[in-house]
Parts: sequence; C-alpha cells; structure tokens
Amino acid sequence: MNANMILTKLLMLPGIIVGLSFHEFAHAWVSDRLGDPTPRRDGRVTLNPLAHIDWLGFAALLLVGFGWGKPVMIDPRYYKNRRRDEFLVAIAGVTMNLIIAVVLSIPVRMMMKHYGAGVPSDLMYNIFQILYYAVFINVVLMIFNLLPVPPLDGWNIFTQLFKLDQYDWWYKVYRYGTYILLALIIFNVTDLVLTPAVNAVMKLLIR
Repeated sequence: MNANMILTKLLMLPGIIVGLSFHEFAHAWVSDRLGDPTPRRDGRVTLNPLAHIDWLGFAALLLVGFGWGKPVMIDPRYYKNRRRDEFLVAIAGVTMNLIIAVVLSIPVRMMMKHYGAGVPSDLMYNIFQILYYAVFINVVLMIFNLLPVPPLDGWNIFTQLFKLDQYDWWYKVYRYGTYILLALIIFNVTDLVLTPAVNAVMKLLIR
C-alpha cells in the first residue's frame, strides 16, 4: 500500500466512523422512543462510536467499500404496533445515512463552486476530501443496507411492508441470510446494484 492509498484511507476514517455510529444510534434511539428499554440497557442510545463499531465491519468498509456496525438488539414485544414500529426501527439507520449525506453534500458543493478550477491549499483540499468521502460512504451504507437480504435492514423493511413473515420460505431465507449475502458479495452480484445506485445518488447530491 503506497503513501497515497494510506492517505486516502485516513481521509475516509471520519466518514466511516460517523456513518456506522449514527446508523446504529438511529436504530437504538427509535426503538428506545417506541418503548423498548433494550437499546438503552445495552448502552446503545449514544453517539459514542465505541458502542457501535464492529471492528470487522469497520475494516471491511475501509478496505472493500462496504461494511456494518454492531447490530442493535431490540425487543419488539414492547412496541404498541409491532409491524409499524419494527418498520420504523428498520428504516431509521438508512434514513440517518441519507440525512448525513445530504447535509454534508452542501459544503462539498459550496467548496467545489468556490474553488472551481483553482487549486485550494493542502489543508482545504484534505477537508474537502474528508467531506466528500463522508458523503460517499453514507450513500454506500444506505444503499447496501437497503438490499432485501437478511441480516440487512432492507430485509426487515420489506418484511414489514409486505408481511413476508407470513410465508414459510421467509424463515428459511432468514436462517441462511448471512451465507446468501456473502455469496452475493463474493460473486459480485451486489455490485450490479450498488455501483449504479451509488453513482446515481452521488450525481444527485453533488452536481
């Protein structure tokens, strides 16, 4: 790994930490607000990255472009409307990633417009890179987690929307979901969705 690659990875770190931490915090906060004491008991209703970082998922996002945080444990028995509330908890993480990407894209666009063809200082360029990578990483996290494959959020979102758990096959897919996801990643099937979707969202956010 050359010096430029190392610098790039370092500039990506803030975006990875923010993206993973805020994503899992959103799940915990929404479940807590809906009456479930589990996330607060587990110390997950916090923005402290150490409470949310799964180091394998962190390394995967840093090295290969997608990853995950430490799953937030919930107990749906506390919800007043279980299907609705499970949907809200499931969609909270990707919604948070979208919010972060949209908010950080504003200074990125402003900096691009301000500097134009000019050459910014090394400090300003590095700040720009940090913000740009943060937008990109949050878009990747959002779209990756929307894939309807367990254990990703997309699986829970589609399950609650279409009541998929009423079918027998749902439990079989859920049981082997991690292996299915790994196979999709290994054979680059996920890239067929991720690459065009990420590119499309990035074009919308940063034009």
